Amino acid sequence: MTPLVWILSLMLVGVGIAGTLLPGLPGTPLVFGGLLLAAWVDGFQNVSVVTVIVLAVLTVLAFCVDFISSSLGARGVGASRGAVVGAALGTLVGIFFGFAGIILGPFIGAVTGEFMARRNLGQAGRAGIATWIGFVLGIGVKLMLAFTMVGIFFLAYIF
Repeated sequence: MTPLVWILSLMLVGVGIAGTLLPGLPGTPLVFGGLLLAAWVDGFQNVSVVTVIVLAVLTVLAFCVDFISSSLGARGVGASRGAVVGAALGTLVGIFFGFAGIILGPFIGAVTGEFMARRNLGQAGRAGIATWIGFVLGIGVKLMLAFTMVGIFFLAYIF
């Protein structure tokens, strides 16, 4: 039974890392779930509860980055609430259009939301670009946090 649980744990971590790149999948919570499962199957012998708490804090931090990154980019150029809502909706809709939708969805949503709010195409373009940059930077931060979590787990496990 233990090898199957280890395989499930590794699968959760792998899907979680992919989920940090793909909106709609709870990336870091899946990474945390896989690492928690691996610590549990080992009876917390190599990975302590303190380490698991650190991993949980990093998971919450990554979850916060998800919500803050795009809106900070949009707010940085004075975008309206419509741009932020549009970016979120564009992200959700973009999931259904593959990789191109994931990349372009937040931008198109922010531009549409800003244009509907202010009727200024130049401002809408700036809001879209800023939101997209925030989105991409957020993905980078989440990916770094996910790999940090795996690294902390690995170091705790081998030492």
